[in-house]
Amino acid sequence: MLTAKMTEYIGRAPALWVEGQVVQLTRRPGQQLCYLTLRDPDVDLSFQVTVGRRVLDALGTPLPEGARVVVHARPQLYPRRGSLSLAADDLRPVGVGELLARLEHLRRVLDAEGLFDPARKRPLPFLPGVVGLVCGRASAAERDVVENARRRWPVVRFEIRPVAVQGPRAVGEVVAALEDLDSRDEVEVIVVARGGGSLEDLLPFSNETLVRAVARCRTPVVSAIGHEVDTPLLDFVADLRASTPTDAAKRIVPDVAAEQAGLQGARQRARGAVLARIEREGRALAALRERPVLADPAGLLRERAEAVTALRERTRTAVVGRLRAASTDVGHLRGRVAALSPAATLARGYAVVQDEAGDIVRDPAQAPQGTGLRVRLHGGCLAARSEGPA
Repeated sequence: MLTAKMTEYIGRAPALWVEGQVVQLTRRPGQQLCYLTLRDPDVDLSFQVTVGRRVLDALGTPLPEGARVVVHARPQLYPRRGSLSLAADDLRPVGVGELLARLEHLRRVLDAEGLFDPARKRPLPFLPGVVGLVCGRASAAERDVVENARRRWPVVRFEIRPVAVQGPRAVGEVVAALEDLDSRDEVEVIVVARGGGSLEDLLPFSNETLVRAVARCRTPVVSAIGHEVDTPLLDFVADLRASTPTDAAKRIVPDVAAEQAGLQGARQRARGAVLARIEREGRALAALRERPVLADPAGLLRERAEAVTALRERTRTAVVGRLRAASTDVGHLRGRVAALSPAATLARGYAVVQDEAGDIVRDPAQAPQGTGLRVRLHGGCLAARSEGPA
């Protein structure tokens, strides 16, 4: 009876805001309710809190254990277990949690604008003539970048711009230094470096103004902020993210010893390849020289010359034979033509008689007395006149 009264009394209690630290968060797949343990470290008191999955999803970023939050909840008493818990309908991060939520929102906005698109990132020059460095005044980050870079490539030159790297003046000074270095044609890459620190210390490097200034730079920018676990928004917009300032020094210049070793190795490989090619071509040349056609190059020409000479002789013999046969045929034809020629008949004493009109006289009646005649003999022609039939 007492438990029922207490349950009824607590159920009429108004909702309240409770602040505490998340020490345990349980989210089971498929369930709409999540369970977290909220602890007040000042008085060493803990409460079990139930909260809807949609409330946690609305935060945008996962809620880490240890984060400080404030929840709007109603107290609930479970009679069977005799335990008191809170049913939350709203949850808001406070302190670092709220800051992380704001940064995540800004990251999403800038990402949607395309500032973090990998296609925008430019490659670093292989061997920059001048490196721009934006860092704290007389800081360890400056020393790490400069000393490690010169240890790798001793002739590298730096244009250093010391600035405030935390506090209210940090963003303005870093942006001014970036714009100054970006305007210099001799500066081929810019490094923004800072050592580790708390989230609040690194806030300037997640500032929207600074991120947009880096996006506007025409010179490639390397972000070397904090340690590996630190991820300010500058890391997303920079052309290259280095985990530490020392790592940035390794990324911006090559290692002269490694390059010399690589060059030596390349020379040796090239020499080996050339020698192997020469040896291979020498073996191929020796094999060619051992072939019969190359052992006696004139032999093939002699065979062809003999064949040409034989063909010429055969052609000459055939032509001479054909000419002799043709000459014989011509002689025979000449004799036959001579035998059948009217001139041969005239040579035997015959004559051809023509009247004055040029017609051949075949009958005496064609030439009555007094008719003028033309007599064609073997040796020439005679003029005559007919005396009539004899």
